[in-house]
Amino acid sequence: MSVSGKIALVTGAAQGIGRNIALALANDGANVAICDVNLDAAQTTAVDIETTGRKSLALKANVASSADVTAMIDTVVEKFGKIDILVNNAGITRDGLILRMKDDDWDLVLSINLKGAFLCTRASLKYMTKQRSGTIINIASIVGAMGNAGQANYVASKAGLIGLTKTTAREYANRGITANAVAPGFIDTAMTKALPENIRQDLAKQIPLGKLGTPEDVANAVRFLASPWASYITGQVIHVNGGMYM
Repeated sequence: MSVSGKIALVTGAAQGIGRNIALALANDGANVAICDVNLDAAQTTAVDIETTGRKSLALKANVASSADVTAMIDTVVEKFGKIDILVNNAGITRDGLILRMKDDDWDLVLSINLKGAFLCTRASLKYMTKQRSGTIINIASIVGAMGNAGQANYVASKAGLIGLTKTTAREYANRGITANAVAPGFIDTAMTKALPENIRQDLAKQIPLGKLGTPEDVANAVRFLASPWASYITGQVIHVNGGMYM
């Protein structure tokens, strides 16, 4: 599963699933750049990565800004010489029923979750196509495949991310670049830990395996897709959801 010597960039990696992905890639041998709007937390993750013996770099960037993204990718390549793995993990929610959803909440979620992934992908492809190699992994969601009441903006962004993944895979396979998505189900993160216990139990009952997933479960799927073992896999969505959606 080694990605030794590879250069990875993980967006939204200051905490939660993104942090676990970054640490997992570092443990597998990659040098990892961290992007987040919370620079202090990103620097903490970067320090933790360096304790594994790998190099890291913390960057503050708004992934919805083309200028920020271009500068970020250029900085990664300037420091490390290349970019091999891009994990588009940055994402937000602004939930609400469609009739009550504000224009600003729709626009913000689509800008961060979908446009952000597009901008990071486009900027990375500038270098990956010259290398004739690269791996792009988008963090989608179970709801992007099955829908969810009260999350029209989030669901649309994640469904769009799956479409972006497939198109990227088709356009750049002949350059040796793969693009895949990981779609987590209900994961035991700070957000779900804040839910009342009865709600957490109700969620678990909807899952055939009877439990919420862990950030490590998602990170392990990313580790596989980033590794040489997945070199013949592209345009796919790997669902990590305990069987909730099949």
